[in-house]
Order: sequence, then C-alpha cells, then structure tokens
Amino acid sequence: MTGREELIARAVRADGPYEMFSTLAAQLRRAVPYDVGVWRATDPETGMITSPVLAENTEDHSCTAYWRYELFTERINLFRDLARAPVPVASLWDSTGGRPARSGLYRDFLVPRGLHDELRAVLRVDGRPHGYVSLFRAKGRPAFTASERRFLQDLGTPIARRLRSYAKTRPAPAEDGPTGTGLLLFDAGGALLSANDEARRYLEELPDGPTSVTALGVRVPLWVHGTAMRARAIAERHGGDTARIRMRARTGRWLVCHGSCLRGADGELGFSAVVIERAPASEITPLVVLAYELSDRELQVTQCVARGLPTNAIAAELHLSPHTVRDHIKSIFEKLDVSSRGELVGRLFTEYGEPALSTATERRVL
Repeated sequence: MTGREELIARAVRADGPYEMFSTLAAQLRRAVPYDVGVWRATDPETGMITSPVLAENTEDHSCTAYWRYELFTERINLFRDLARAPVPVASLWDSTGGRPARSGLYRDFLVPRGLHDELRAVLRVDGRPHGYVSLFRAKGRPAFTASERRFLQDLGTPIARRLRSYAKTRPAPAEDGPTGTGLLLFDAGGALLSANDEARRYLEELPDGPTSVTALGVRVPLWVHGTAMRARAIAERHGGDTARIRMRARTGRWLVCHGSCLRGADGELGFSAVVIERAPASEITPLVVLAYELSDRELQVTQCVARGLPTNAIAAELHLSPHTVRDHIKSIFEKLDVSSRGELVGRLFTEYGEPALSTATERRVL
C-alpha cells in the first residue's frame, strides 16, 4: 500500500467529516509539509462553505478575513473557479509564475502573517465540490512543488466521496430545540447587529469551528458569517447565485441557512439578513441521494416510485422494459438497504428532514 493509499484508508474510516479532516491533517504533513491549514466542508449545490470547518494554527478572525478575499477582491485561484477547472488544485506561486505579489491575498493576508505560499484544493466527485482545502507555508520555506500538488490532487475524489457519504448518517432523536425561524442581521461591514432568540438557540446547536465574536455576545460560525458575506457579494455583482447552505447541528439534525442583502429606497446596498431554520425533507433528500450514489437512471426510477407509480407505468414513462425497471429497483433497494417501496420512500423522504412533508411535496423533490 502506497503512502497515499494508506492516508486515504485511515481517513475514510473516520466516523464524521470533522474527524476525517483531523486524520487527514495529521497524516498529510508527512507527504506535504505545511504550517497552517484550513479544511472546510461545502454544500455541493452552491459550493459555499458549511459545517464542519477545521482550522490549524490560525486565529478564528483570520478565517473570516481570508474568506472576504475569496468573495470580494481576489482573482487568482478562486475556489469557485477551481471547482470547474480540469485540475482542481493550484498553488499561488505556480499560478502567478513566481510573482505572488500580483495577488491581493498574498500582499495583504499572507505576508502580514509571515506566510509564503498557499496550496488550494477542491475535493470534488461527479463534478460537485464537497470540500475545500487551504495549506500554507511560512516565509523561509520553499513553495509547494508540482509533485505535492499532484499528491493532493490524487486525494481529492476519494475524500470527496467519503464526505458525500456522511449525509447517510441519520440524526439523533431530539425532543426539544428550536423549531421556529432564526434571524440575524449584519451591517455592510459584516458585523452582527441583531439576532432573535431562535437564532441564538440555533447557533448554540452548531458544532465547534472558527467563529466571529460579536458585540452581542453571540459567537457566529464561519459558515453562517460566510452566508451573509456571500449574499452581499451576490448583490454587488447583481448575480443570480444563491446564498444558501445545508448544515448539520451537533445532534446531526439538518438545518438550512440562507441570506439576502437588502437595499434602501435609494437602491444602495444595506444590511444582510440571514435566516436559519430546520431543513425539510425536500432540502435533504438530494444530499442523501448523492450519498447513496444512485445513477441518473436509478434516480429517475426513484422519482417514479416516490410518485406511487407501478412497474408498468414506470416502464412506459421512462421507455424501459418492465424487466429493466425491476432490475433498477433491485439495485436501488441494495444501495439503500431497504426491502420495499414504502421503506425506500421513508428512507429518502422522512428520516432526515423535519417536519415531514406531505406526499405532494415529496413528489417535487427528485
């Protein structure tokens, strides 16, 4: 077993994404030495950072400052560009031809912190990003090499696949907790102005990670703060993107966090509002489907099963033979470890999200 294979084997045995990031961080330094590292899970639909985030040897406020460059000013090696690139790994020195001062991130973020180079990677599988990695080297150490970039690149798909699989973990039973809508209001500079009681309760449920300490005494995790910043960046660009993430509480309960930047009567951008609420099944089912690695055709068959269609009707709608439909259903049952259509629908639509959806709502999910 090679060093890369051994590293992957150890990482994928982790019980959760944070534990996997910790394992990767401890093992990767032997092959790709670095001084500062940040490991982030991402929402595969929006590419935004979500929980958890592991930050090594850096202050919490630096994580927030770093992300501002990604959203507002930096133009080199952006994660959203790497997520679509043929090779989703890049180092700052290599990308600038040995002239890193071309990068505002280098001049204003790395240099003041005594850092010399950054190696970035998008952990993606089937074209979707499931994690972002940032590794930094201190001044006086050599820049990241091509072989080190390749080593990290080779980790990307298997680690992304394992990150994707954690969506299959069912939430622990929870008899209480917030049930309403949490609302947070941020000013133009990203400072938290106000938060309702439900928002405070939701924030208390979120896992540990880099946070911003606010004047309200509320600690706001990077991924929630990042949602507010993303909302403002979208408004500034007049873009059609969405500032929305699915995130997990410490209990495994799924939550949705989405933001929007408000405008005044004069059309100027003002405050950013961020909403946190429990995630309905319609938000979580797509993640669970990805986690179970259903093929496109299996996904279509699952849609039909969720609508209550019998085998012959599914065959007619998808232009397949009834025998082929039965083969697909058998494969779907095996992947999800269920033995009936009712159990399949229950597994995908009711076990992960809350509140439970009506049948009519479920039909619009897949």
